[in-house]
Amino acid sequence: MKILVVDDEKLLVKGIKFNLEHEGYQVETASDGAEAVELARTGNFDLIILDLMMPKMDGLEACMNIREFSTVPIIMLTARSEDTDKLIGFEYGADDYITKPFNILELKARVRALLRRSSLTKQLTTTAKISGGHIVLDLEKRIAEKNGEPVDLTAKEFDIIELLMRNPNKVYSRESLLNIIWGYDYQGDIRTVDVHVRRLREKLENTPASPECIMTKWGVGYYFKG
Repeated sequence: MKILVVDDEKLLVKGIKFNLEHEGYQVETASDGAEAVELARTGNFDLIILDLMMPKMDGLEACMNIREFSTVPIIMLTARSEDTDKLIGFEYGADDYITKPFNILELKARVRALLRRSSLTKQLTTTAKISGGHIVLDLEKRIAEKNGEPVDLTAKEFDIIELLMRNPNKVYSRESLLNIIWGYDYQGDIRTVDVHVRRLREKLENTPASPECIMTKWGVGYYFKG
């Protein structure tokens, strides 16, 4: 597994690199957002760890740029702890968020969890594709289509829509989606789910304001209309 670590704090990067390499990962590093985008474009990484505050291009802008051509899982690092900052990060396409200072064991656990979910999805052999309405998911390639046209989804967005489409008409509460998609140890804001569902509707629904497939059961949760 190949990981890109991006932060302008040299000692922090050195520590993360050492610990991840000790776990058997191949690690490359960058010190600013612009460099991160260029490396992500050509490096074929399995995961990116991206600091929020950096010179030349900050982590949010770098994340947004990477999302234009890649769905690689991204973990954001930040010295901020406000929930609004985390929600903004998810809006820009981040898959997970860790606040500095952090325990390196927590970071390694988050890395393993994201890579495991990504790897398990890639190894699906039961059903190559799932379709519902005007939406088709290619599970092996992790590609979504809307009316026959490809749509770029982040890793978390794909995980959510896959879960909902595999279980049509089953309503999932926001708490359930957090536990299943992010993991039981996730401590983030529950509104993260709402952000991702809204982004899915914007990308996959013909009329996001009047969804036909990704539905809300008010007071309960979300489901895919079968």
